[in-house]
Amino acid sequence: MSGEKPLVIDSLNFRYHSRETLAIKNISLSVDAGQVLLIAGASGCGKTTLARCINGLIPRSYKGELTGQILLNGKDVTHLSLAQVSQIVGTVLQDPERQILGTKVANEVAFGLENLSLPREVIIERVAEALDHLKIPQLLNRETFHLSGGEKQKVALAGVLAMRPSILLLDEPLASLDPASAQDALDIIRGLADEGMTILMVEHRVEDVLRIHPENAIFMMDGEIKYYGPTSGFDKSVDYHEVKLPAEMIIERAKDDPAPERLTTLRKGSMVGKGKLIGEPLVKFEDIAFWYEEGRTVLHDVNFTINRGDVIAVLGPNGAGKTTLVKHAIGLLKPKSGKMTIDGKDSSQISVAQIAQTLGYVFQSPSHMLFAPTVEEELAFGPTNLKHSAEVIPQEVLNALEIVNLSGHEKYPPLALSFGQQKRVSIAAILAMQSKILVMDEPTAGQDYKNYLGFMDSILQMPGFDAILFITHDIDMAVIYANRVIMVNDGTLVCDEAPAEALKDFDFLRKNRLVPTSLLKTNLDLLPKTGRFYSAEELAHVVHY
Repeated sequence: MSGEKPLVIDSLNFRYHSRETLAIKNISLSVDAGQVLLIAGASGCGKTTLARCINGLIPRSYKGELTGQILLNGKDVTHLSLAQVSQIVGTVLQDPERQILGTKVANEVAFGLENLSLPREVIIERVAEALDHLKIPQLLNRETFHLSGGEKQKVALAGVLAMRPSILLLDEPLASLDPASAQDALDIIRGLADEGMTILMVEHRVEDVLRIHPENAIFMMDGEIKYYGPTSGFDKSVDYHEVKLPAEMIIERAKDDPAPERLTTLRKGSMVGKGKLIGEPLVKFEDIAFWYEEGRTVLHDVNFTINRGDVIAVLGPNGAGKTTLVKHAIGLLKPKSGKMTIDGKDSSQISVAQIAQTLGYVFQSPSHMLFAPTVEEELAFGPTNLKHSAEVIPQEVLNALEIVNLSGHEKYPPLALSFGQQKRVSIAAILAMQSKILVMDEPTAGQDYKNYLGFMDSILQMPGFDAILFITHDIDMAVIYANRVIMVNDGTLVCDEAPAEALKDFDFLRKNRLVPTSLLKTNLDLLPKTGRFYSAEELAHVVHY
């Protein structure tokens, strides 16, 4: 390779045909071989659009007006075919569902290599090497359909690593990974950079990424670069409301700002279950067992109850059975043995449509939910099917959009939005249905810090929900919002406790692929003074430093 920089971008602008305004404007940067560049910013700020320009999807797959120049190893990207670009830039998408084509893991990881017409023995060797690199050799012969979201993310990354690109472009690679897997992935990414690969990393989990010391960082806002430089100056230049920094940094900066609104509203007592009998059993799992394939049990000996007023965080490793567990609650899966009751009725005797009036489910992947031509129609679909009055549906739609901070997006096509915005549309679709129990699978995936705090605060203050259950890999979500933490591992419950009890034993957390965060450690240190867990912004005001 010549002495050219792997990536140089000069005065880049792009506007989608479907939008009136520029998605990115006046972007200029360069990255050296062996460097990690962190790209951060609020959901919808232009990060993914920038990634699509670099990997050639713009203007080939996403049409619009493009100006400026991108050089890959000194070659203008517009003079290269997409196949040529893909051999230089390996991309791992935010939503692995959109990337995985093969029915078996082995076929999926081999797909790109087969397109390069490499010899069979080389393909087999590279597939094994990529899976070993990611510590997932056991997935080789698994069907991709039955993998968890996090396992799919790792398989997608393995398929790209097997191609041995010189630039690795990662769009929210940690979004679906359990904390320990995220640390493993980051260590691999740092190692690849140290071996000479150029890494571009679009990521909201900034605190995690800072651990591997990226050489440079970008903070984007409204399509523009607001900060570009060494990570040592990053935290001083970004909006800590939008980018989640380590707890001690947020506390230091939040001291001089007004106290968060949730201190005076939400903390007076969650509105969940308000005015109703708190603690009344709503959903019961009794000795539940389930398997997709004979001989491979996914759930066993599952016993727990969702009570009125509960806000439950479900934690655990990738592939532990968390999503399978909640799919039983909404009737998408029926137990092979055991019994599940909803409002005292056996779930096997209730249709999915009837269950939907009680439980609303937000899928991990928004592409599994979104289909309507506009956001407005997407949100009206559920209430219409549930026979809500035609007079109230428009207001339900507007209210739901306000809660997820998407007011004004009514006429947008949902699938033209960023992944983070799509995720919020899928949450809004359930909010508009006004189900009694809200079940969310990875609600914060692809979300910036401000958005996820905003919609979680709003959801918890809505009077309509009797209980909320959310699957998350973000321990801080459990710290800030949950009154119960359920931990799932190897298909069964290994913990069901209040957060302060469930999260205090760090050895136990690590056994369950969870990693203590700076916010958890700070809260445990301050618990004798505070008596409960708080967000970092709240700690700046409830504790006198």
